[in-house]
Amino acid sequence: MRVKIHHEGTNILIILAVALLIVLLPLWLWVDVVAVPITATVVLGVFYLLVVNFFRSPKRQFTGNPENVVVSSADGTVVALEEVYEPEYLKCRCIQLSVFMSVLNVHANWFPVDGEVVFTKHHPGRFMAAYLPKSSTENERSTVVIRTAHDQLVLMRQVAGAMARRIVTYAHPGVEASIEDHMGFIKFGSRIDLYLPLGTEIYVKIGDKTTGGITEVGRLQPKK
Repeated sequence: MRVKIHHEGTNILIILAVALLIVLLPLWLWVDVVAVPITATVVLGVFYLLVVNFFRSPKRQFTGNPENVVVSSADGTVVALEEVYEPEYLKCRCIQLSVFMSVLNVHANWFPVDGEVVFTKHHPGRFMAAYLPKSSTENERSTVVIRTAHDQLVLMRQVAGAMARRIVTYAHPGVEASIEDHMGFIKFGSRIDLYLPLGTEIYVKIGDKTTGGITEVGRLQPKK
């Protein structure tokens, strides 16, 4: 089965492959104890495959009912589900639903709802562990707000983690958002926060596993 690599990882994988060859070649040429280059090759080979796994870019198609659906923006585990006040853009109480991505998860991010992007902003910050609650407001992060066809606002926030050092956001105001499209990519361990209107029907609970672009995490209710 052919593995598709996300374009964010192409250069990294090429550079890493060259670097590993530079390390391994002298071991095979000049080290007499054959166990040394064999062990090094196995260890570095496994490491390289883990990086390849990180940059997978699976093609996914949502097959459920798209009407008012909210899908997970990332592969991972639900780590937060609570009512909070969102101060940056929505400036109201809403439901925060957060998914933590480990280094073993696909790190492409999908739009959670269909609609139009109306706001984006990148925030510099710290690199605490992404599963900590304070990471949502203190870590490096990028905010994207989408207005649905029924005039409801959904805020999505990409949050860097302890290992993440680059957040990539493709969205910008005026872009059409689709739950089947990538919104961005976070490199090496992170989380996605969704801020949904109060009254949204939630289908997941803390500890549940999600698949980006596929798992229905909720459904927006018609505005009164």
